[in-house]
Amino acid sequence: MARIAVLGTGLMGARMARNLLQAGHEVAAWNRSPAKARALAGDGAQASDSAAEAVMGADFVITMLSDGTATGAMIGDNAVTDALREGAVWLDMSSIKPEEARAQAAHLQGLGFAHLDAPVSGGTKGAEAGSLAIMVGGEVAVFERAAPVFAAMGRAVHVGPAGAGQLAKLANQAIVAVTIGVVAEAMLLLQKGGADPAAVRRALKGGFADSVILQQHGERMTEGNFQPGGLSKFQLKDLENAMGEAGKYGLRLPLTGQLRDRFETLCREMDGGDLDHSAIYLELKRQNGMEG
Repeated sequence: MARIAVLGTGLMGARMARNLLQAGHEVAAWNRSPAKARALAGDGAQASDSAAEAVMGADFVITMLSDGTATGAMIGDNAVTDALREGAVWLDMSSIKPEEARAQAAHLQGLGFAHLDAPVSGGTKGAEAGSLAIMVGGEVAVFERAAPVFAAMGRAVHVGPAGAGQLAKLANQAIVAVTIGVVAEAMLLLQKGGADPAAVRRALKGGFADSVILQQHGERMTEGNFQPGGLSKFQLKDLENAMGEAGKYGLRLPLTGQLRDRFETLCREMDGGDLDHSAIYLELKRQNGMEG
């Protein structure tokens, strides 16, 4: 069992921390909003007043923050890195740009610490169930050291060197966004045509069109339930990063670009950034003159 510092205990981080505790690990939790870290005390976590306090004595540090700027500020904070114990491993499970992950890995390596970029997929349901898909970039030997920690939160796969985990997450988010977009179209077509969307989803189970997105987000769309599991503003951030990465290689990704533009409309024109990403259904209704 390890001592683990979890920095960022929001929708995802809190659920991941609970699974680490249930697996028998010792957890110190910190969040910019202290109440979110204190909420884990009843589960056995130590709520820390600062990130530097949380990482003291930790074998592993997990960051689950909003973007590369937030993680970079944490990794670049001398008070935090000075508090790290010798041999500590930093696991950044946030979704950031591959180039940011590589820079952070190099910075920590220069200080004598190991780093893995390990973004996740599965949303709050996967975080709660301990079934997250974890895409890991970095050295194989470090990945093997971290395997018992990852196992408490989901299924981890090593996908390449530093930054490769984040590249895999961008690919994942492109697939997720495009699939959510077409599921929205299917649900709207079913509703307008008079079919029962729930019955159709049952009929499609096990077929080529079936998916977690069809079943979970299709239900959200037809019920109008857009309470956040995966935030639309983070989906937009990931799609923007995916398009930026594609641009470096001279690639055109037309479907990903279209969904990036649509999520931009949802977040910036429709004030939907804090809704679940299945709320792209609302943007589709707007395109069809069906707002409200």
